[in-house]
Amino acid sequence: MKKRIILNSQEIQKTLERITYEILEQVPDTSDLALIGIQRRGVDLASRIKFMVEKRTGQKIRLGKLDINLYRDDWTNLSSAPVINSTEITFSITDKALVLIDDVLFTGRTVRCALEALLDFGRPKSIKLMVLIDRGHRELPIHADFVGKKVDTSLQEKVDVLTMERDGMDEVLLLEESS
Repeated sequence: MKKRIILNSQEIQKTLERITYEILEQVPDTSDLALIGIQRRGVDLASRIKFMVEKRTGQKIRLGKLDINLYRDDWTNLSSAPVINSTEITFSITDKALVLIDDVLFTGRTVRCALEALLDFGRPKSIKLMVLIDRGHRELPIHADFVGKKVDTSLQEKVDVLTMERDGMDEVLLLEESS
């Protein structure tokens, strides 16, 4: 398998700092702001952005963790059952400005599941989507409001986001099957 580094640790940090400023520009009233990370690496990224927003504003920001596996539309196509993680949203999302955070935007199906799951918790004022990597190939009409990096990929390639919290290092890789 051939691999290429798309973002290294420093580039990920700079990208998250830029996105934090973009979020603060688009959601200036942070009293209504809540960050929702999609399990698993979206949660890692959301935690980092929460820290940066709090550092810049001096306000506590709500953070939720969302597992979308029970909302998937491909259960019958999977060779093994997906691992169910926890959902932890301990606050009301009604009338909140949510930023939904994931590592990679691909077909849009994960985001569709996340939107469906969130609406089971209430009716937010708004939901904006933040992704570290947008790799294209959308199957649904979904786009991100905040994008770390757009990467043109083929369907034979895979994007892996590694986080310090889960993998012991920060890196985004583009993987391609070797011929």
